[in-house]
Amino acid sequence: MAPHFDALEIRDPAERETDLFARLPHFLSEAVRKAEGLAEWLAGIDLSAVTDRKSLAALPVLRKPELLERQLARPPFGGFVNPDALEGARVFMSPGPIWEVQGGGADPWQAARAFFAAGVRPGARVHNAFAYHMTPGGFVLDTGARALGCTVFPAGTGNTDMQVDAAAAFRPDVYAGTPDFLKVMLDRADRDGKDLSSFRIGLVSGGALFPSLREEYRMRGIRVLQCYATAEFGVIAYEAAEADGTPLPGMVVNENLIVEIVRPGTDDPVPEGEVGELVVTSLNPAYPLVRLGTGDLSAVLPGRSPCGRTNMRIAGWMGRADQRTKVKGMFIDPKQIAELLRQHAEIERARLVVTREGASDAMVLHVETFEGAMPDTGAIEASLREITKVGGHVRLAEGGSLPRDGKVIADERDYSD
Repeated sequence: MAPHFDALEIRDPAERETDLFARLPHFLSEAVRKAEGLAEWLAGIDLSAVTDRKSLAALPVLRKPELLERQLARPPFGGFVNPDALEGARVFMSPGPIWEVQGGGADPWQAARAFFAAGVRPGARVHNAFAYHMTPGGFVLDTGARALGCTVFPAGTGNTDMQVDAAAAFRPDVYAGTPDFLKVMLDRADRDGKDLSSFRIGLVSGGALFPSLREEYRMRGIRVLQCYATAEFGVIAYEAAEADGTPLPGMVVNENLIVEIVRPGTDDPVPEGEVGELVVTSLNPAYPLVRLGTGDLSAVLPGRSPCGRTNMRIAGWMGRADQRTKVKGMFIDPKQIAELLRQHAEIERARLVVTREGASDAMVLHVETFEGAMPDTGAIEASLREITKVGGHVRLAEGGSLPRDGKVIADERDYSD
């Protein structure tokens, strides 16, 4: 069998980029015609001109709190779903609550590619321990595995003893679920004398797969790879491996998605390698989300994957992007730091560090300025107070010295004392 799911995965990156942005203007025009909420969100924008990443970056980023607000005002979907897609469809309610709709086709969340990259092939038996209740997690992996030609047992979550008994009888080749629950099952099986040696591959998501845990699975004869998925988009990116099962660096971005990494606060795309918030545009006519901020931090890895897949690689999940921080009783948001940068064009980059001085909060704004600039720290401090309503100091930093870790606000307060 071919080493890749299809030819789309190995096409020239320029061809993929041209294809995505050739399709995008028509997709947007149809999406706003069908989804009234999206039309309101993008009102006044010439969508026919959104033909490359620069023009896409000029569109506003929609974040989940804003989507939730619009869904509450216009339940259940806020006008962000194509009503024609609801007939015969499943709908879900994820924590928030955020409502989602299942798209059309056999693999609407594009999970089959992740299974294939993990080494799963048609005919495999899959024990799916993701939740099928209210949220789409179970269905995301279920539909992908079945589209690949696998047989799926919808185990869901909990009931460890029953799941162990079921796996011992069903003899699955593949585990799908959170990284840690497989260990729970294996340990319980060892305790009770049940045989789960049929497991050979794991595809996990929804939590951290620590290297020590991955190695423990490897020692048990189970190759475990990760995918990064959300309720809104399904599988955004997935790990690939060497022929011997050794995971390759990063995660390969899925097809039919446009992924950006933006700086929290400004929403401007960051350079390759720099950490920022992962923003996704999906060409899904049922649920047309445009520049949705996931709230997760990641970074683009340079170069192509050695596996031969040519799409962008991201570093995977690197934390949360929401850095809204309370200082002296006032919330400070990365957008406020972005506003300060707009007022002081001499500043290239800034990072607000919040600490404690005795029993009180303190904050220092570290700034890098453009070469040759003559910053007035007193004026910057005045702007900081005016914008945040909290006083703080400004400290000049050498160019390139501030960490490129995606943090605009770094809360370094120690509450242990």
